[in-house]
Amino acid sequence: MRILKIKWAVPHCYALIFFIIIIVAILTWCIPSGSFDYHSVTLPGGETKTLVVPGSYHLLDKVTVEGDLRQGVSAILAAPLEGIIKAADVIAFVLIVGGAFGIIMRTGAIERGLHVLAERLAGKGILVIPLSMTLFSLGGATFGMSEEVIPLYAVFISLMFALGYDSLTAILILFLGTQIGYVGAMTNPFSVLIAQGVAGIQGNPQLWLRAIAWVVFTGMAIIFTMWYAHRVKRSPTISPVYESDLQIRSQFMTTQSGTVTFSWSDRLIIAAFVLALAIISWGLITRGWYMIEIGTVFLALGLFSGLIHKMNATTMAENFVEGCKEFVYAAVVIGLARGILVVADNGKIIDTLLFGLSEILDGLPHYAFTTLMLLGHNVITFFVPSSSGEAALTMPVLAPLGDLVGVNKEAMVMAYQFGNGLTNLISPTGGVLLAGLSIARVGFGQWLRVIMRLFPLLWITSAIFAAVSAWV
Repeated sequence: MRILKIKWAVPHCYALIFFIIIIVAILTWCIPSGSFDYHSVTLPGGETKTLVVPGSYHLLDKVTVEGDLRQGVSAILAAPLEGIIKAADVIAFVLIVGGAFGIIMRTGAIERGLHVLAERLAGKGILVIPLSMTLFSLGGATFGMSEEVIPLYAVFISLMFALGYDSLTAILILFLGTQIGYVGAMTNPFSVLIAQGVAGIQGNPQLWLRAIAWVVFTGMAIIFTMWYAHRVKRSPTISPVYESDLQIRSQFMTTQSGTVTFSWSDRLIIAAFVLALAIISWGLITRGWYMIEIGTVFLALGLFSGLIHKMNATTMAENFVEGCKEFVYAAVVIGLARGILVVADNGKIIDTLLFGLSEILDGLPHYAFTTLMLLGHNVITFFVPSSSGEAALTMPVLAPLGDLVGVNKEAMVMAYQFGNGLTNLISPTGGVLLAGLSIARVGFGQWLRVIMRLFPLLWITSAIFAAVSAWV
């Protein structure tokens, strides 16, 4: 008897979002339409916020003389375009920042700086780990460093072999280093800033708490990596990649990169980069900067880097376009995700869903609420691994939900960034992780054997920080 085997795979992110649009359109026919009343409040600093009037929820008729709230085929087909139009400010921000980074990365200053760091630390043994991971984590936390480390995998694998460690140590330094920066992100424009923008948060009111979280998470990652590296160096055979490393060791040891020249122009570009991050942090803390101001600083940094690298106008423009290309995927995801909200909003079912969830969750301790939100984002990230895409998909609904149950929006953003960052540590769909594993000839199961020793502790710490954010 022949058994029929059914293969199942997660659909492309665009297809998944379009399927969700269809499902939400169907729900507008099934879920009662309703609305809260809203009022504007002026805060002491002069900021105006729109808040829900408690107890004001009321039902609406589906069909009236003014129109039909049930969303049909035409509404489904129009939703992606409407979503992109409504998310134009966020999409523009992503593309401008992506283009600026296209120029910065094309100069090669950051890559050469990391090469030189690796070479200079080669004789320092175990010190390579904390110093390198601190830099990579800071890159992930501040400007969203991720794919930029892919060219460094071969360098660090060679370096780890030379120092007596294994290839997984290199992956921990590079991938865990940058990803833990995403978990404890402070000003990452592709996670925190987008989520805050979608949620309507001005400035970065809990930047101090994010900085503490970054220190704690980075410290945990460094200690774990040093512990793992020490054990492997002392007893190489306990490494889960011991056999595969024997086969590739000679290849990497004979193909180490040569000496890299770190020029004065590279130093200027990196110094300008650090200064730009400092200016952005100052603007967020003291001036309540938003996406326009932050995007302006990044664009200025990109242009400055191009000039220092002696690019002409045409070359800078071409590199800007290349940088935009890298982020078009994320930008379109943001627009499509907003299309889900367009359909739900036009069908007037968002307030109904919020009312139902608030009735269920109302009265829960804040720590229980933020923990549930963290779990929810853990699940969502498996299907939408993009940090910017998930922010655009979830924040329009979850941020107002926090208002209804008395949990500040920053806690909702933290639950999102923790859930997204942690799940991507163990998700099989991460391009940067899979690139590193393939270069080192390491299986995904071997990676899980190592990282799952740290994951539960990181998750518990995330739940604590999310609860503290809500309490503050």
